[in-house]
Amino acid sequence: MVLWQEEAYTRTDAAGNPLSFGQYVEQAPRTSRWQWMTKSDAQLYAVTGAGFFLDSYDLFIVNLVTPIWTYEYWGGLQDRSPHYPPLLRGLVNAAANLGNIVGQLSFGYLGDTYGRRFVYGNELIIGMVGIVMCIALPNSIPTPNLKMAWIFCWRFVLGIGIGGDYPISAAIMAERAHLKRRGRLLGWIFSNQGWGNLTGSIITLILLACFSQALSQEKHYGQLDAVWRLQIGLALIPALITLYPRLTMPEGRKYLESRELNQSPRPNSVNSTQSRLTVQSRKSRGKSMDVELIASDGHGLQAEIDAARADMDAQGERARLDVFLVYFREWRHLKTLIGTASAWFLLDVAFYGTNLNQSVILSEIGYSSGKDEFDMLRRNAIGNIILAVAGYVPGYFVTIYFIERLGRRWIQIQGFLITALLFAVLAGGYHHIGTAGKFVCLAFTQFFFNFGANTTTFILPAEVFPSRVRAFAHGASAAAGKTGAILSALLFNYLSGGGGYGGGGVMGLRGVLWVFASCCLVGAGVTVWAVPETRGRDADAVDWEEWLEGNIGVVG
Repeated sequence: MVLWQEEAYTRTDAAGNPLSFGQYVEQAPRTSRWQWMTKSDAQLYAVTGAGFFLDSYDLFIVNLVTPIWTYEYWGGLQDRSPHYPPLLRGLVNAAANLGNIVGQLSFGYLGDTYGRRFVYGNELIIGMVGIVMCIALPNSIPTPNLKMAWIFCWRFVLGIGIGGDYPISAAIMAERAHLKRRGRLLGWIFSNQGWGNLTGSIITLILLACFSQALSQEKHYGQLDAVWRLQIGLALIPALITLYPRLTMPEGRKYLESRELNQSPRPNSVNSTQSRLTVQSRKSRGKSMDVELIASDGHGLQAEIDAARADMDAQGERARLDVFLVYFREWRHLKTLIGTASAWFLLDVAFYGTNLNQSVILSEIGYSSGKDEFDMLRRNAIGNIILAVAGYVPGYFVTIYFIERLGRRWIQIQGFLITALLFAVLAGGYHHIGTAGKFVCLAFTQFFFNFGANTTTFILPAEVFPSRVRAFAHGASAAAGKTGAILSALLFNYLSGGGGYGGGGVMGLRGVLWVFASCCLVGAGVTVWAVPETRGRDADAVDWEEWLEGNIGVVG
């Protein structure tokens, strides 16, 4: 049974007594140097992390399933070169990301408006429906193009569920974890993207081994139909394990407390208050904001908040709907949202352009060649495993180790700059670097994606915005990222000439790598300009200070 403990900062303790931010920081539970999680952290990670494992497995398995669809539905390599139409291939690859945008925006909005409990678990049900319908593809559908249309539709539904998990799981972790371990735990959740990717490659290799006699010796390529259905369908296992705890999760105190600020107090309440509050803002180590709230008459302040909440209920849902516009009409808040969304967009152009088309890239650099379809699929899976083990997964854990030491912003900037350099090396030396050298560069690129912007673009929106707009802001940032992923999925094959296009495409793979390098370089600049550091910073404490100053007339 999951105990859903809450260790994040709230303005009152469990007994209802006022609690300053400084007192909260001083009372932080001590953990040993090598203890990265408490028991409650581990339980929280097990539920939110398992969902993200499923998300990443489903999103990246298409990279390994695509060659199988190509061989099964377009004739294999025995008689003719397979021709999976590049535009259709791009659409199928982008389907889940298109659904992600819908899920991220809608579930983010619903999660802030009606609560985390209202939506959590429903996104998983939608994802499971998408998986079941994908693997239920009828073989009676007459043409390969129509078969891919079926896959596109249900991968879109799957993407809605996956997209809904991004803002809600991130918000739940940020609102329940202790401030000193928050970034690390968000990093743990996101590291499941690496484990999902690695697991997909391992399962593919195991399934190919199980069908090796039929595929390699007997050349019964019709057996590939069973392989891809199992590849996708096995994702239902972690989904079923995770579903019940999500559906029974209680609402968090931090979210409920933050939502109280959605309605300003009534004018007569402001004039009659006897509360005397002092707001002391100071810069703490690491240039993050500490806010201490000292209330001499906490009951008077609570009466004002109760009156505000009554007003909000009386006015219906309009107060909830307007909160996003009210909060983001201030330039400092909007600038931060533009920064987190733009950085995620630029990152995903390069990240998904690489990962959704990794099979094509491995083929282009000469790694996944083979004597027949089975050998090519096997080498492709092995190549993905090596990249995941050598670069993809280790990058997450280096981030987890350093995130509370170096800060999120520094990690994001250096990750962008180093990946830009690596893409530039690959592009500039494309005709001079051998296959092994290109493979090593690609592995290092994966490492610095994850010890860099791929992890921090997920973490920063979960920390920099207050709980009352957190899920929507995180969903909007993630949706901007998926827009970049969609552009890569649709345009990669057309621009590079891979995946069925003849010749070198519009600019060839070398030109596409230059585009990726440019995106990473601009991403570093956007981070410097608009993304603040969140280490040691509680967005709800800052939001409370701003609310007091703007609505009750407290002078700092």
